[in-house]
Amino acid sequence: MKLGLVLEGGAMRGMFTAGVLDVMMEEGLTDFDGAIGVSAGACFGCNIKSLQHGRTVRYNLRFCGDWRYASFRSLFETGDLYGADFCYDQIPFHLDPFDVQTFSRNPMKFYCVCTDLETGRPVYKRIHTGEGEEMQWIRASASMPLVSRPVEIGGRLLMDGGISDSVPLRAFERKGYERNVVVLTQPEDYVKKPQKSMPLLRLALRAYPETVRDLETRYIRYNRASAYIKSQEEAGRVFVIRPEAPLEISSVEHDPSELVRVYELGRAVMKKRLEGLAEFMGRDRD
Repeated sequence: MKLGLVLEGGAMRGMFTAGVLDVMMEEGLTDFDGAIGVSAGACFGCNIKSLQHGRTVRYNLRFCGDWRYASFRSLFETGDLYGADFCYDQIPFHLDPFDVQTFSRNPMKFYCVCTDLETGRPVYKRIHTGEGEEMQWIRASASMPLVSRPVEIGGRLLMDGGISDSVPLRAFERKGYERNVVVLTQPEDYVKKPQKSMPLLRLALRAYPETVRDLETRYIRYNRASAYIKSQEEAGRVFVIRPEAPLEISSVEHDPSELVRVYELGRAVMKKRLEGLAEFMGRDRD
């Protein structure tokens, strides 16, 4: 029976996920058969396969005040709120290197989710090394509408995976992962509402009507996915780790103390759930 790890996105709410994953690494609870991440879930979640404890919080604290990392200046000068070259080349391959060798050797399969702009359909891309074009798939997974350029790979225009599949539990189940740990970045009582920026999104993405349709109905699909996750949790097939209250952090956060606050919330929740997680994974803890 294959064991999977499913990671929701949410921009800097992903610091909660970083805290969760670091505690998993500290406790040796990393032997998943596969993992799948959306947006920040892909950007930060890949570190569990490369076994780079602390890397996410380290580089976020180091660069949160750097305009090249995330700023409106970056948006105006490069077309991306999160600077593409800085975030997906300078940091992972020069400033705080991503361990591609460990990532490649680790037998855990890792996938990221993108949205095909032409079709509006999710694309589930397996990442083997994280080098070259594969890092661009992770970039595409986190390229949010209005504040990012589409990413062209292999003749496809790709954007944020959350547009088409925010929490890809069903997709992972279809790949044969029968038991899954799901890390969410919203509390249990969260209900997604229609997107307030739809008029701007319709205008910006008018050439891609299928993706616009996805955005218009995203809140419905998200709430259905949440209900499905809850049913699978009650059936014992899913173990859910989620914040106990709204994280209330900006999508672009320049305050290091806020990043640490959300990271520590993730650590605290995971520490409370360690015994249950170990039992779900079939692992004994001393």
